[in-house]
Amino acid sequence: MQLFHAPRSCSLGIRILLEEIGVPYQIATIDLSSGQQRDAAFLAVNPKGKVPALLRDDGTVLTEFQAIALWLAWRFPEAGLLPEDPGAAARVIEAMEFIVGTVHMRGFALALMPGKFVSSPSAQEELRAHGLRVATDGLRHVSTLLGETRWLSGSRPGVADAALFYVTCWAAALNVDLPAPLRDFYDQMLKRPSVVRAIDGPLA
Repeated sequence: MQLFHAPRSCSLGIRILLEEIGVPYQIATIDLSSGQQRDAAFLAVNPKGKVPALLRDDGTVLTEFQAIALWLAWRFPEAGLLPEDPGAAARVIEAMEFIVGTVHMRGFALALMPGKFVSSPSAQEELRAHGLRVATDGLRHVSTLLGETRWLSGSRPGVADAALFYVTCWAAALNVDLPAPLRDFYDQMLKRPSVVRAIDGPLA
């Protein structure tokens, strides 16, 4: 398989899942800062022009974080990326959807890239502040979901934890004060061999 990946983007979470599974894969690095995601070669892979995108062994391409994460969990059940019990699995998917759909898309996307949405400098500052509030509030909610447990996905890191890790990386880069359970989660993830292998540069 080949993962189209941009360092310090949400595709880091998919790279971690691939490392947790332990299957061979290749990396195709996309330089978002230079606009490589808009090049014809990449648009031929993913017309939406964003990462992650996963080229599978059968030649088909799967896009969107949640879809790729769940496909990996179902394709490689022995990796334990998602609980077997349907009720527990639904809760893990619920957490992942909130992290990606709210903390990332309605929070950090606005805080980190307000210029993509508005042109006025003053409006950008308002949007950045709004996004940071949404992300911070969302992380507090995820912290309550984590509670006293180590991982959101069960006995080991899984699909929701991969999503949580990349947003906590962004929080660290923006000096967001994380609740204690999330600080512990972040520190534990940084010690995992799969994460060490997946990180390809400074997180901040």
